[in-house]
Amino acid sequence: MVNLIYILPELLLSISLMFLLMIGVFIKKSFKLVNFLTIIILIFSAAIVINQSGHVITIFNGSFIVDPFSNFMKILTLLACSFVLLSSKEYLKITKIDKIEYPILILGSVLGMIIMISAYDLIVFYLGLELQSICLYILASFKRDDERSSEAGLKYFVLSALATGLLLYGCSLIYGFTGSTNFENISMNLNNTNTGAIFGIVFIIVGLAFKVSAVPFHMWTPDVYEGSPTSVTVFFALIPKIAAFSIFIRFMYVPFVNMIDEWQLIIVFLAIGSMILGAVAAIGQNNIKRLMAYSSIGHIGYALAGLSTGTNAGVQSTIIYLVIYLFMNLSVFGCIFMMKREENFLENINDLSGLSKNHPLLALCFLVSLFSLAGIPPLAGFFAKFYIFMSVIESKMYALAIIGLLTTVISAFYYLRIIKIIYFDKPKKSFENTTDLGLRASLIMATIAILIYFIYPSALINIVSSITF
Repeated sequence: MVNLIYILPELLLSISLMFLLMIGVFIKKSFKLVNFLTIIILIFSAAIVINQSGHVITIFNGSFIVDPFSNFMKILTLLACSFVLLSSKEYLKITKIDKIEYPILILGSVLGMIIMISAYDLIVFYLGLELQSICLYILASFKRDDERSSEAGLKYFVLSALATGLLLYGCSLIYGFTGSTNFENISMNLNNTNTGAIFGIVFIIVGLAFKVSAVPFHMWTPDVYEGSPTSVTVFFALIPKIAAFSIFIRFMYVPFVNMIDEWQLIIVFLAIGSMILGAVAAIGQNNIKRLMAYSSIGHIGYALAGLSTGTNAGVQSTIIYLVIYLFMNLSVFGCIFMMKREENFLENINDLSGLSKNHPLLALCFLVSLFSLAGIPPLAGFFAKFYIFMSVIESKMYALAIIGLLTTVISAFYYLRIIKIIYFDKPKKSFENTTDLGLRASLIMATIAILIYFIYPSALINIVSSITF
C-alpha cells in the first residue's frame, strides 16, 4: 500500500483514462467537457508530483524510481501537455477533428511517458514506450480524411516500429549478457570486455535517437510534422522529446555509466550530425511546420552535445536546454495557430508577409520566439546554448563546441529570413483575430517567459542543480 502512494500520478491518469472514455461514449457531443477534464487531470497530476518532491525511492523490486530527476521531468511533461491542449481548442474545432478520442489518446500517451520517465528496469521502460507509441501512431493520422495526415501516420508507424524493434533487440542483448533487466544490476555487471553488451548499447542508442529525431534517424520528422494536424505537430515537437530525453539521460548515466568511453563518441556523432542538418536543411523550406521540424532536429543536436560530456554539469545543461526549448516552441506554435484566414489555417512562410503592419503584437511574439531560437542575447535561447557550450568546453570537447557555434550562426539565417518577411515585405490580407483565450494566454505566457528569463536565471538553475546521478 505504501508503494501506491508513489505511483499516485500514474494511477490517477489510468483511472481518469477509463472514466473519460465512459463520459465520451455515453454523453453526446462531450468533447469540450472531456478536453477540459483532461487539462484539469494533467494539472492535478503535476500537483501530486510536486508534493512528492524530495524523495528518492525505488519500488516494485527496484523496477520503478521516484527521484528529483523523474519528478522534474514528469512535472514538465504534464504541464506542457496541458498547455498544448489549452492552445489547440480552436484549431480542433475549425478543422473538425474535435472528437473525444483526441484528448483521451493524448492522456494515454502521457501516461506511457511518465511511466517511461520513472522506469528503472528494461521491461517497465518498454511497457511505457509502447503505451506512448500506440497512442502517437493514431494521433499522427488523426485527420483521417486528409491524405497528408494518413501518410504521416503510416510513415511514423513503420519507422517507429523498426526503431522499437532495434531497441528491443538491444534490451534483449543487455539482458542476455548481464543477466538482469534492473538498471543498477546492469551497471554492476557491465564491463569494457563485454562485446555483446556494447552491441546492445548501440542498438538502444539507435532506438532512442529515433525517438528524439536525431540524425541519421530523423527521416520521419519533416514529413510527420508537415502532414499531421498542427495540434498534433506541436505535441510531437514537445512532449515525446522530453520523455525520450529523460530515459536517454537515465540510460547513459545509470546502467551504462561505466561504459562512457564506448557510447560517448556515438552521442557526439549524433549531436554533430543533428546540428549540421538542422542548420542547413531548413534554409530552403517554405512550409513553416517543415522548417520547425528541421529546427527541432538542430536543437536536439545541442541537447545531445550536453549529454555527450558525461558529466553532471552536462546533464544539467541539457535539462535546462529542454525547459527553455519547451517555452520557445510553445511560443512559435502559438503564433502558427494564429495564422488563420477565412477559416483556413495557413502554413506557408510567405503568408506572413508584412505581418507587423496588420498584427504588431503577433509579429512581436514571432520576433521574440525566433530570436530566442537563434540564440540572440538576452533572450532565454541564448542562455540555453550558453550553458551547453560551457559544459562542452569544460569537458575539453573543443571541436564539438566550434561546430555548435558555427551551426548556430548558419541557423540564424533562416530565422532572420522569416523576421525579414514579417517586418519588411509587402503586407498581405490580414489574419483573422482569434477568440480562443487559452491560446492567447499560453502564447503570452511563453513569450514573456522567454523575454524575462535573463532577469532571474538562477531560479531554474537552482532547481536543476539538485538533480545528480
